Amino acid sequence: MNVRAAVRQSFVAGLILIAPLVVTLYVLRFLVNWTLQFVNPLVHGAGLAQYTANVEIVAQLLAVTIIVTTVVVLGFLAQLSAGRHLFGNVGRLVNVVPLVSTIYGSVRQVANALVERRTAYESVVLVEYPREGVYMIGFVTGESPPAVTDVAGRNVYNVFIPNSPNPTAGRLVLLPETQVHETDMSVRRGMRLVVTTGMGDEREPASLPPLANVPQ
Repeated sequence: MNVRAAVRQSFVAGLILIAPLVVTLYVLRFLVNWTLQFVNPLVHGAGLAQYTANVEIVAQLLAVTIIVTTVVVLGFLAQLSAGRHLFGNVGRLVNVVPLVSTIYGSVRQVANALVERRTAYESVVLVEYPREGVYMIGFVTGESPPAVTDVAGRNVYNVFIPNSPNPTAGRLVLLPETQVHETDMSVRRGMRLVVTTGMGDEREPASLPPLANVPQ
């Protein structure tokens, strides 16, 4: 019996040691394969292999370098006045297409919340959802229309509750102000918590602030 217990304990200890490595390798493999979907068309379309003595991996690294450089250059241009005007026009053209504008707008808003201090979200709140006693992170997008306020008989807030780790999807809930709990958390911090499934940014306090109802 002692031998069986020792073997079982050793097996569990080995499993705990190996499982994170296996999962990490699996995720890395998935990310590499996903990245190659964008890299390989550039390698074959631009014929980069002929510049790397037909060494495929070197051609792929060259393609990654070109993509990263392109992103950096576009980011630099986007910060200039002419670039902001140009890319702003592109954004307005995208917003004309109904379905594309919804996807583009959602991703753009989440990206801004992750890297910029100014976002379309007003504040980070906690709401008891899907049941009482369970708190979820929400983002206030504004006050509800008068028609909603008339039905509720009090002030109501539009709160977007994102999914984790994909904050571009989620649900909109209309909550009375007494059910919306304010926090002093920044929008960027809240979005990073959602994206990283709670691990967040170590440069900011990891603990949630005390809950407090929005003043009436």
